[in-house]
Amino acid sequence: MDGELLSETFVELTDTLVAGFDVIDFLHVLTDRSVQLLDVSAAGLLLADPRGELRVVAASSEAARLLELFQLQNDQGPCLDCFRSGRPVACADLAAAATRWPRFAPAARQAGFAAVQALPMRLREQVIGALNLFRAGPGALAPAEIRVGQALADVATISLLHERSMRHSDTVNEQLQTALNSRVIIEQAKGKLAERLGVDTDQAFSLLRDRARTSNRRLSDLARAFVDGTETLSGLNASETRAGLPADRQPRQ
Repeated sequence: MDGELLSETFVELTDTLVAGFDVIDFLHVLTDRSVQLLDVSAAGLLLADPRGELRVVAASSEAARLLELFQLQNDQGPCLDCFRSGRPVACADLAAAATRWPRFAPAARQAGFAAVQALPMRLREQVIGALNLFRAGPGALAPAEIRVGQALADVATISLLHERSMRHSDTVNEQLQTALNSRVIIEQAKGKLAERLGVDTDQAFSLLRDRARTSNRRLSDLARAFVDGTETLSGLNASETRAGLPADRQPRQ
């Protein structure tokens, strides 16, 4: 594990809190860094809405996002088990998990994942979501990596609750609902931009995030403006996607 990147990640997450809390961008930083830091291929993050039902709010790739949605639609999978129990859930070989998750396991393998580790977003007795870590090959995560993954999930939990307290909210529901509503707008903007530029949705999302950061705007605000037509995102093109960023702006691997 890259110790320098680990330190930079926690600094980046802390800076996000100090500079202004954009929930969706914060959680996407979390999933992206989970993939870069840990021996995993993708990560997804689910949060509970005011009724206690899980919703997808961040994912490191479209494949992970769709698989998370599949879990929710079929009411089956490690992230749901993790959320409901408040405890980590691991499966080192999804090929042997057909009995445990008869619908999820084949879908995960078809999506290119062979193992999974789910970690709870929990503070004392309150569980607000779960972080899913997917691996392309079979095998369990090392204990040290699980501890780091749980620390990242804990950072997200504390950050969400911190933002709630800063706004003097009585419950976490309002803040979570805001994140869920923002997610819908961002998905619309992502699809609209992908169609306009002829790129995939992952590339479109990278462009949206980069423009939001360079213009010092909330990702959800920029997405909403693009969807309603008040922001044209002029100057964006496919060559500006993450794969084409200058070296000093490339994510650490």
